[in-house]
Amino acid sequence: MDERTIGFIGAGVMGKSMAGHLVAAGYRVQVHSRTRAKAEALLEQGAVWAESPAEAAEGATMVVTMVGYPEDVEECYFGAKGIFTNVESGALLLDMTTSSPLLARKIDAHGRELGVSCLDAPVSGGDIGARDATLSIMVGGEEVAYQRALPILECLGKNIVWQGEAGAGQHTKMCNQITNAAGMLGVAESLAYASKAGLDMEKVLQSISSGAAGSWALSNLAPRALKGDYAPGFYVKHYLKDMRIALASAEEMNLSLPALTLAKRLYDDLSADGGGDDGTHAIVRHYLEGKV
Repeated sequence: MDERTIGFIGAGVMGKSMAGHLVAAGYRVQVHSRTRAKAEALLEQGAVWAESPAEAAEGATMVVTMVGYPEDVEECYFGAKGIFTNVESGALLLDMTTSSPLLARKIDAHGRELGVSCLDAPVSGGDIGARDATLSIMVGGEEVAYQRALPILECLGKNIVWQGEAGAGQHTKMCNQITNAAGMLGVAESLAYASKAGLDMEKVLQSISSGAAGSWALSNLAPRALKGDYAPGFYVKHYLKDMRIALASAEEMNLSLPALTLAKRLYDDLSADGGGDDGTHAIVRHYLEGKV
């Protein structure tokens, strides 16, 4: 294994920037994406194309996955051309996708059988955090593996916290998404109220963003919504995936989450109205158009 070689799977809205930071840091990045065109900018930066997750893992000391859905994660690791078919003993695998805690534990268990360390390390911060390398990273797995991965993670984020055993990173990301879901409804309802009251919504944001109601979504996503810019920093369709995971995990723990249940219903409506490929702040548009 080459200590400077990293496999990176996923070149979407966030993965492209994340892999780019690793290239800029001097690592040899073997990148794979289902659509090669999404990786072209990385290849121009100096990344090397891999035809499959297995090829991305070849000779790599670490492999990072940043894909869309748990089923994509499962295919990346366990598929016929998956990472586990070609990874070398002693390698370190980091799944940075927001995925299932149960799947994280499954990956960790199989990795142990192969002599491979595995971490679940989902992130928060969206496209801006990925671009600026300021992501919040929540890590589950063995602490010794976390310490080993830290130099890589520090290329990608600022707030990096080891949460505990395998699956703990994913559980922490669910906490993040539960908070976000309720928060985004608060932002949308606040702006809908301001609109109905005939207020200047930009002035309203100026007043409430720095007060007790202040939040990342209010400061970063609400201004985009007011400009009619609903481009995804994080897709509605992926947000819904996260909510489904959180609700399923809560059900396993016999925990009721009524606010998250309401948020999922409203985001389901937004998706059915054609908003699945928009950013999560498109829920503001849904409210302003009177569709709630």
